[in-house]
Amino acid sequence: MTVTDRSQELITVAAQAAADKLAHDIIAFDVSEVLSITDAFLIASAANDRQVRAIAEEIEDQLREKLDAKPVRREGEREGRWILLDYLDIVVHVQHSEERSFYSLDRLWKDCPELPIPADALATRNRPENAVTDAAGNAVSGGDL
Repeated sequence: MTVTDRSQELITVAAQAAADKLAHDIIAFDVSEVLSITDAFLIASAANDRQVRAIAEEIEDQLREKLDAKPVRREGEREGRWILLDYLDIVVHVQHSEERSFYSLDRLWKDCPELPIPADALATRNRPENAVTDAAGNAVSGGDL
């Protein structure tokens, strides 16, 4: 079994939204063969709690606006270290870099096939952790703060 077209569509929009808010190391896995509860995971990281929240909010906004999708569950908002957005078809993990390193979801799911994500999201695998953002999590050049 592979991900549905709907799941891939959700992953694509969510990955682009995360990239737009300067997430780094964005990756998506097809977990449909090993999990019956969801088709795919999207994992993205941020350097600070504020940015974790901004990325999760942007993903929610874009999925609602473009695909009329709302999460059935949202966890971790208060702490801002690891926000989980459950859309049933996909589960989005936005993690602080330290949590990402400690829990190592990438390593846990490395045997699952990677899903295609937009070029902007792929490029985040080389994005520095300390990319500069404004209070809303938008990219800015170093002197614009």
